[in-house]
Amino acid sequence: FGMDIGGTLVKLVYFEPTDIPPNSSSDESEVLYQIRHYLKRSSSYGRTGIRDIHLQMDNCCINGRVGTLHFIRFPTSEMPVFINLAKSKGIASLSSTVCATGGGAFKFEKDFQREVDLQLHKFDELDSLIHGIHYIEAYNTHECYYFRHARDPELAEKTAFDFSQPYPFLVVNIGSGVSVLAVYSPDSYKRISGSSLGGGTFLGLCSLLTGCETFEEAIELAAAGDSTKVDKSVREIYGGDYSKFSLSGDIVASSFGNMSCSEKRAQASKADLAKATLVTITNNIGSIAKMCAMAEGVERVVFVGNFLRVNEISLKLLAYAMDFWSDGALKALFLEHEGYFGAVGCLLEMMKTS
Repeated sequence: FGMDIGGTLVKLVYFEPTDIPPNSSSDESEVLYQIRHYLKRSSSYGRTGIRDIHLQMDNCCINGRVGTLHFIRFPTSEMPVFINLAKSKGIASLSSTVCATGGGAFKFEKDFQREVDLQLHKFDELDSLIHGIHYIEAYNTHECYYFRHARDPELAEKTAFDFSQPYPFLVVNIGSGVSVLAVYSPDSYKRISGSSLGGGTFLGLCSLLTGCETFEEAIELAAAGDSTKVDKSVREIYGGDYSKFSLSGDIVASSFGNMSCSEKRAQASKADLAKATLVTITNNIGSIAKMCAMAEGVERVVFVGNFLRVNEISLKLLAYAMDFWSDGALKALFLEHEGYFGAVGCLLEMMKTS
């Protein structure tokens, strides 16, 4: 197992060896059978655990072993349930160590040791992220994509991108918060910026403003909303475009700017508030990414993280922002496995050292 224990979500990658002889009767094969049977009989576990079947990768080779990568996620708040599951399925009998990254690798370390007698072998979060991106992108030829016609949301079309010669590039990792990394080679990178306003901010504000409980619910609500009822546009300030600086009248001048007016507050629905929250967070991330790319002289900006899962609104907003504000000089790139790269990276490190 490789685990990325974030502030909001746990991302779990399970490497299922498929090179065990069919007649093997070892303790390892018995436990693996139990785990495989449990994982494959369903795509959901309990109320909140989800296996992303569409992301499954077969015939992967890691440290000389051939197998399948399974991708599972659940809220960090459900960690006690997962620990009990690990105990009941005999995972601890396979190994005395589980590799983990993210802040939760420190937070839950004692719980793993006390409940299932497992040591957490901790790996650096950003090292794991970069290694995971390189591994999956090399194995999955359709991993990387961008949006053609990014400036027209109606025509924007998801298109495969050749990422075989990527350097240098930026990675914008959008989890609970945001980290921006400049990557120069497989083993050379640096963290150049970040923000506390990320996916956790979006969900937290949406929960306060609309009463929604989950990320999926918040995104679904936002998809039905109209952020222009909440935000103040350039037109509402200038009466039209601000042509001197090529600012269209439709561009947001002040996020949530209309909510100071009681009449407009009464007209804004929960869906409108959710959409405005999503646009606000996404625009802020796009602005930071653009400034970092220009400062580093980088043309390719790769956006990853679970904030982008089931979130086509933000995908297209980021694609538009990179293209428009750089006048076509910057390209926004996205990866199919979104938030799982940290978990894959620490699994690779664990397999390498075991």
